[in-house]
Amino acid sequence: MTGVQQAMAQLIDAFHRYSGKEGDNKTLTKNELKELLQSELGELLGKANDKAAVDKIFKDLDTNGDSTVDFREYMMLVTCLTILCNDFFTKK
Repeated sequence: MTGVQQAMAQLIDAFHRYSGKEGDNKTLTKNELKELLQSELGELLGKANDKAAVDKIFKDLDTNGDSTVDFREYMMLVTCLTILCNDFFTKK
C-alpha cells in the first residue's frame, strides 16, 4: 500500500471508528464529531474542547441540516484542514 493509500485508509477508518457510537453507523452526531476532533485532531485544532467551536464546526459541516455529519460532509473538514496545512507548510 502506498503512502497516499495509507493516508486515505486512515481518514476513512477515523470516521468509522467514531460513527455509529450513538446511532447510525454512517453518520457522526455532534458528540461523536467532538470525540473525533479531540482524539484525532486535538493538537491541530486546539479548540476541540471549546463547545462553541465544536458547535460552529458541526453546523458548518452539516450542510444538509439533518443534525448529523455524513462521510461526504466529514470530507469537507478533511479538505479544509488539508488546504490550511498546505498553506502553512508552503509559506515556511
